[in-house]
Amino acid sequence: MQSAGSGWGNGLLGVIIFSGSLPATRVAVGGFSALFLTSTRAVIAALIGLAVLGLLRQARPARHDLASLAIVAIGVVVGFPLLTALALQHITSAHSIVFIGLLPLSTAIFGVLRGGERPQPLFWLFAVLGSATVAGFALSNDGSASLSGDLLMVAAIVLCGLGYAEGAALSRRLGGWQVISWALLLALPLMVPVAIWTWPPTWSGVSAPAWIGLAYVSIFSMFVGFIFWYRGLALGGIARVGQLQQLQPFFGLALAGLLLRESVAWSMIVATALVVVCVFFARRFA
Repeated sequence: MQSAGSGWGNGLLGVIIFSGSLPATRVAVGGFSALFLTSTRAVIAALIGLAVLGLLRQARPARHDLASLAIVAIGVVVGFPLLTALALQHITSAHSIVFIGLLPLSTAIFGVLRGGERPQPLFWLFAVLGSATVAGFALSNDGSASLSGDLLMVAAIVLCGLGYAEGAALSRRLGGWQVISWALLLALPLMVPVAIWTWPPTWSGVSAPAWIGLAYVSIFSMFVGFIFWYRGLALGGIARVGQLQQLQPFFGLALAGLLLRESVAWSMIVATALVVVCVFFARRFA
């Protein structure tokens, strides 16, 4: 019971931190290219991870863990940040946040495939209903829709779910912050050249909010949030604690409306609420 409670608590803190990721990314892509933003946030977070690993004298992961760490890096270090940054060049952060309603289901599916979990059959019924709701929203035109942006968000959700599930399974052996730190270091040899290649020719046009957005996604979205999130998934179960992400669209929509002054259409709120209902029932049968 204590382990489950700690898992839910850590998972909730992770969700709260991640809720600011898409609004912060939306602000940051106003001053930086998607490739520069993706690579630079990974480099900054990797340097933080390297410092913490060195200070705490953590042993290197075993060779058989490298493949899993590579999957984590592809999913949450490269895939999700890059695809969402590209998507947010076509859609608003409020529109993109609705797709986060698919993330608990994506995480649960990969929890079955990679983590060995076995939800009940009714779980998949509500998973399909939630997916259909998001698909219907994406196909409808709420004034901020874009097919390319929507497809990029779907791809981002798939890769993120894979990275979450793989990292959670690995966290049971290595620890949550160790997993994201090693995954960041594994991606560092690729991210440094990309950051140099996409280095802006001038910084004069970069606004203060863009710098703040870069700082947030580098420190909190790319490192601090994973400390709590992977620990929560490892302690409480990937499919179960992963359902806490149903709260993320609400937090994210509130931030998009309050901080970015983006229009939050009723269709977004209705779609998000329907997805939350589906995920709530899916959680009961996970």
